[in-house]
Amino acid sequence: MTPRLCYISLCYRDKDSAGNKAKTDYEQILFDMGAINLGLAQRISSGKIATFFLNLAGVVKFAFAVRRNDVVILQYPIKKYFSLICLAARIRGAKTVAFVHDLGSCRRRKISVATEMHRLNRATYVIAANRVMEQWLVDHGLKAMHSHLGFHDYLCKATPEPHAHCAPWQLTYAGSLNMRKNSFMLKMNTLNAPLCLYGWLGCYDKSQNATSHITELGYASPEQFISSAQGDFGLVWDGPSLSACTGDWGEYLALNTPHKCSFYLRAGLPLIVWSKSAMAQEVEQRGIGLCVDSLEHLPEILKGISAEQYAAMQANVAVLAGEIASGCHMRSAVKQAVRSLNA
Repeated sequence: MTPRLCYISLCYRDKDSAGNKAKTDYEQILFDMGAINLGLAQRISSGKIATFFLNLAGVVKFAFAVRRNDVVILQYPIKKYFSLICLAARIRGAKTVAFVHDLGSCRRRKISVATEMHRLNRATYVIAANRVMEQWLVDHGLKAMHSHLGFHDYLCKATPEPHAHCAPWQLTYAGSLNMRKNSFMLKMNTLNAPLCLYGWLGCYDKSQNATSHITELGYASPEQFISSAQGDFGLVWDGPSLSACTGDWGEYLALNTPHKCSFYLRAGLPLIVWSKSAMAQEVEQRGIGLCVDSLEHLPEILKGISAEQYAAMQANVAVLAGEIASGCHMRSAVKQAVRSLNA
């Protein structure tokens, strides 16, 4: 019987949040590759109970539909069902490929590293989000075959509208204030670095005098942001500190590939990332932005960026943006996994 490429579509509570946007994009890419959805059709549901039962029904359907030699692409984590799906696939003689969006043991720390590795080793093959995460998984006990992705693909028909970029350079940050995730924004008023914020600071606006250098632009849809984002550099930073990415969320950038990176790139914005982040090497090698140890150094660094240097970064960004708009990163990773499994 000819091996089939398969996946399981899920029920999502929305499509525009970073995590769900990535997962629905990858379902579309898999569908375009000819993969077969062995679950229920993709749905959007705001209700937790409805989402739970729809996803459970999809997993049950999968258990009966999967065949021997199928290659099943799973987007990890799958709440409650990952181990069950891998077990059902193994019983039926199929192989599973887990693409890792997030590691719960490192971000929210709700499970132990040992538990997470035990879970991931149930898959036949693992695609890590990036090279650094792949090595971390190996160092912590990954036994399954493995590779990595890199920058997330980002499907959207919108393209950036041309507009002038010139010094003094402005930062752009997409995301509202969350005290657990990005409270560093409350300290941005101490920097001489204008920030265009696509989100809100909420009740901290006046009480913390946080908006002296921040322009709050509110929510923008992916299409609106990509076509008309203001600012010159997309800022990728988390945690409470300006001096480094600290705290659970900040330190997680040392392993993770934020979907936000691709969001900025699709909008034509070079990146500013923490020098110890997992994406720093890619940013440097591809010439698509700046790697900084501390945001406190950023105003002086930006003063040293010439118009010619910025134009070169923009040109490199445009090349990468074309790649992630086409879905080629996930297609390439899946094809490599299939070749390895069939070798």
